[in-house]
Amino acid sequence: MSGVGSSRENAAAQRRAEIMRLLHVHGFQSVTHLTELLDVSDMTVRRDLKRLADAGELRVVHGGASLLHATLRTADFTSRGAQERTAKRRIAQRAAALIEPDATVAIDAGTTTFELAVTLPTDFRGCVISHSVPVLQHMLNVPKATVIGLGGELLADSQAFVGSLATQALAGLGADVVFLGAAAIGTNDLFVATGHERPTKQALIGCAERVVLLADHSKFDTTAPVRLGPLDDVDTLVTDRPLTPELAEAFDVAGVTVLTAEE
Repeated sequence: MSGVGSSRENAAAQRRAEIMRLLHVHGFQSVTHLTELLDVSDMTVRRDLKRLADAGELRVVHGGASLLHATLRTADFTSRGAQERTAKRRIAQRAAALIEPDATVAIDAGTTTFELAVTLPTDFRGCVISHSVPVLQHMLNVPKATVIGLGGELLADSQAFVGSLATQALAGLGADVVFLGAAAIGTNDLFVATGHERPTKQALIGCAERVVLLADHSKFDTTAPVRLGPLDDVDTLVTDRPLTPELAEAFDVAGVTVLTAEE
């Protein structure tokens, strides 16, 4: 009996190794494709994906699995993505519920906004505008969507294109909603880490009918040097924990709707 159990575990380990190999080559694999390729049941594939996801090896997404932070990623981006990962996933899932099936969505650079892109269903038929390299790469897995990439100077830390070329492109575009990131949030203002990011983020805000800020609780307990703009630039905040009374009052005064993606 122990020999049978050992054989099954070896087979499972080989399947999981093959799944990871395929993901590193293609970035995404559907459950249907893996079921056919590995010649196992749908339930077996989903069990393998869950185990790999629990081990932090991959992310389970609509219809399959993808690598955690796309295949073209720097160590810094991956490291930042690992911080508050569970909170970022919950925020992304809550924010995705705000997206209409055929919406034009602008997605800012950053690890939380990348989580939102990953949360989009693979049959999403709307339009995505972004200057984020990981977001644009992930959208290759969403073939029915229209994707508009913004060019410019590549900012390695954020893995995003910034500068005049990006802002000029945004001047000719419009979005139903922009999902925005920030490095720090105070009771009056939003802040970013560098001045290089500021013009592109402001252009994203300017091109959208609605601005949704995605921020986990850590962004309210830190500082950043560059002021992006006032709180009332934002229409909706999606976060993972209830705000302090002081912050809740500040967002209320600014007219911002606060959505909390609690466990």
